Amino acid sequence: MSAAGEPEGGRDHAGGKFERVILELLDKRAEGATICPSEAARAVGGDEWRGEMDAARAAALRLVEVGEVDITQGGEVVDGAEAKGPIRIRRR
Repeated sequence: MSAAGEPEGGRDHAGGKFERVILELLDKRAEGATICPSEAARAVGGDEWRGEMDAARAAALRLVEVGEVDITQGGEVVDGAEAKGPIRIRRR
């Protein structure tokens, strides 16, 4: 995170809201638990959440870059930029 508290690597169209939502959702989970990007998309987009999936995944990638989260598939950490199909997000 930058000194101003903004995620580095660019802001999403909601002004960093996806990053905040992802971290808030993870804070509500047990240590080591994961969330799906769709949970963040639903929290931000409501009934139109499907249109927010790309922004949610992009926010997860930005959080990986700043060391906040890992992206996993099948319980294994993967390169989120290369991952195809469903991913999960967990705190580092």
